[in-house]
Amino acid sequence: MATTQETTRPPHRLDDVPGWFPVLDQVLFDWFLSRQEASSMRGDLLEVGVYMGKSAIFTGRHLRPGESFTVCDLFEGEAPDDANRAESTKSYAKLTRHRFEENYLAFHDELPRVLQGPSSVVPAEVAPRSCRFVHVDASHLYEHVHGDIAAARELLLPDGIVVLDDFRSEHTPGVSVATWEAVLNGDLHPICISTQKLYGTWGDPGAVQEELIAMARGRTDCHLSMQEAAGHRIIRLKSKGMREPEFPLSRYGVASEPAVAPEAPGPASVPVSPGPAAGARRRSRVRRVAVDLLPPVLTRALRRALR
Repeated sequence: MATTQETTRPPHRLDDVPGWFPVLDQVLFDWFLSRQEASSMRGDLLEVGVYMGKSAIFTGRHLRPGESFTVCDLFEGEAPDDANRAESTKSYAKLTRHRFEENYLAFHDELPRVLQGPSSVVPAEVAPRSCRFVHVDASHLYEHVHGDIAAARELLLPDGIVVLDDFRSEHTPGVSVATWEAVLNGDLHPICISTQKLYGTWGDPGAVQEELIAMARGRTDCHLSMQEAAGHRIIRLKSKGMREPEFPLSRYGVASEPAVAPEAPGPASVPVSPGPAAGARRRSRVRRVAVDLLPPVLTRALRRALR
């Protein structure tokens, strides 16, 4: 029996792309990546686990000539073990490579380099010490996250940034264990935490933390707090009605936006009287209101007055 493919409306805006990418994290991605570019830091970009492409689309805007952007996801491929297979079936049943690529190409002219498979393939495909920014958002199982963090350490440049998603969600304890294990035993330095992501580096976090604190204090829509834990200064940021960074419409959004005809120039100080058609429309509206709301005697009197 023939089956029909699910049809979806192409994304017009970034928010039309399904996925979990809060406004605060959009602001932080933009800030960290822009800071690297302002300091002339060069390096590749990597995202492990893309879902429908929301954060990858955002990250791809920061790709510069001579740099490479690699994404990796299982998509509809075969999971490496039973636990990962169960996780994919439960949470990512609608994810296909085709849908990710359609979403990405709605905002960009070219696809990133796409690796279809488990995240364990990444170390063999991405050169060591080549990345300035790595976003890890793949499996939530401890064994896989532990391997993804170890890979990120080998792939990042000395002052590169790693972002670990879901490190404190109640349904992802494996991510929490792997993340804090890397902090306590693996020399990962937390820079800051948002509602669901930890931003860190295996380099010196001091300078970037000072700049981040200054940025947060300069905003009225960002709550800032700091704590010390196991010798680490941890900056906690929280949105207070924060608005997402400006992001261009997709090629579909631009095409679908109705054109607004410019107003014809004319003397603004001269009042324009409504023509006969406008007067007739106004009388018609009054008559309808009279019929709906007034007693018959008053309605007839009003109609005579209008005539």
